[in-house]
Amino acid sequence: MIKCNKILVADDDKNICELLRLYLEKDGYESFCVYDGISALAEAKKNSYSAIILDIMMPGLDGVEVLKEIRKTSMIPVIMLTAKGETIDKVLALEIGADDYIVKPFETKELLARLKAVLRRVGAEEADDGAMNFENLYLNKSTYEMKVNGNPIDVPPKEFELLTFLCSHPNKVYTRDQLLNEVWGYDYYGDSRTVDVHVKRIREKIDGVSDKWLLRTIWGVGYKFEVKQ
Repeated sequence: MIKCNKILVADDDKNICELLRLYLEKDGYESFCVYDGISALAEAKKNSYSAIILDIMMPGLDGVEVLKEIRKTSMIPVIMLTAKGETIDKVLALEIGADDYIVKPFETKELLARLKAVLRRVGAEEADDGAMNFENLYLNKSTYEMKVNGNPIDVPPKEFELLTFLCSHPNKVYTRDQLLNEVWGYDYYGDSRTVDVHVKRIREKIDGVSDKWLLRTIWGVGYKFEVKQ
C-alpha cells in the first residue's frame, strides 16, 4: 500500500539528494535517496512511494531508461531532473510519461510546489473512478483503459491524459499552453509542439470511428473535443 507522503529521490549528486531530503522532511514528507538508475528502478518496483524525483543523467541506467521501465507497470508520478535544458530533452521526457520536468539548477521551493501540484492532480484523478463513453470510444481514468470500437487500445500515459482532459470538457477550446499546464501540470517554457505531437498520435487511434464527435484543431488557437448536438 502506498504511503501518501513517501518520496523517492534518485540522483547521483549526493548533495542534491541531501538538500531535497531536508526540504521534503521539513514539508512533512518521508524521503528515501538512491544514487544510480538500477537502485532507482529496484525501489520504484516496491510500489511504496507516492512520487519519484528522478535525475536523467545517472550511472547504471539513465533516468529515461528507468522511467520507460517504470511506465510498463506503474503510473506513479515522476518528476524528471536534468542539467540539460534543450527542448528535445524536455519533449522526450514528457513523451515517455514524465509528469513534470525541471532543469538544474532549480529553486527547491519551485520543485516542492510542482511536487504538490502533481500529487494533487493524481489524487483528484484517483477520486474520480467514473468512465467516459462516447460513440465507439470508451475511456476509464482510474485504469487508464481505452477502447475504440470495443477493442482495447494501447496508449501512452500522456496521450491518454490529454484525450481524457479534452473529453472531460467537450466543446471547450484550449490553447497549447493551457493544455501543457493542465495535463503536464506546470508552465512549460519552451516549444509547445509536444502537444501537437500527442494530438497527432491520438488522431491515429481515433479518427473516423464516429461522426458524432471529433478532436478538432482550432487554427491559431488550439484544440477541442467537439461533440455534435
